[in-house]
Amino acid sequence: QGPHTEEKKGDRKTLWIGGIYCGIALAAGSSLQQVGLVYTSAGKAGFLTALYILIVPLLGIFVGKRAGIKIWTGVGLAMLGIFFLCVKEGFSIVHGDLLIMVSALAFAVHILVIDYFAPKVDGVKMSCIQFLVCGVLCAVPMLIWERPAAGAILDAYVPLLYAGVLSCGAAYTMQVVAQKDADPTVASLILSLESVFAALTSWLILHEKRTPRELFGCALVFLAIILAQLPAKNLRTGKSLKCEASSEINKETEQFEAP
Repeated sequence: QGPHTEEKKGDRKTLWIGGIYCGIALAAGSSLQQVGLVYTSAGKAGFLTALYILIVPLLGIFVGKRAGIKIWTGVGLAMLGIFFLCVKEGFSIVHGDLLIMVSALAFAVHILVIDYFAPKVDGVKMSCIQFLVCGVLCAVPMLIWERPAAGAILDAYVPLLYAGVLSCGAAYTMQVVAQKDADPTVASLILSLESVFAALTSWLILHEKRTPRELFGCALVFLAIILAQLPAKNLRTGKSLKCEASSEINKETEQFEAP
């Protein structure tokens, strides 16, 4: 019973450490992104935030997660696609852009932290802890620099509920659970579909017109994800089948040569 109790304590400690680290990274990324949006355009912010697609494999090199040529090609295509999708005006760097770029670094760290802890702990529990930590950290500057009023909060209850329940609660919890079996770079590529779905839903729901340039950007992001995901799986499957076939041949040869 002693070793079993110690193991449970170790699991609980790992769960809390992972949740706290995830919460800190999520709070930093979200806060910097929202402040940066005050000083820059939404299109440019969308492109700069998506820099985590490039940052994740670069940081992954330092923790022993090397990406193959197909993954790097996918990263390049996705960055190009998001550029066509998001950047519509002259591209210049201002104060808000720098904040968005730092937020992209925080989101990249968030993906890598999830990749490290998700296979070791319960994903839903870790997600709950990350939301608790993120909420506390974001509440402190709110109380210092802002004057929240009950009336203003009630007026915005629909977007607040959507952001809290679906955009944060459901989406980030599914990310934690899914990353147990996903490469972090591939996960970042899939998450880049956020820009594509934003463009498509604004077309379907808000009836906004999409330019050929934006549609071309969407197509590039989809192509990047297909390139990074499907060929890698096919290659692994082919290698696995080849090994299994070789193993069967060796077994048959041994049986034939046995006296």
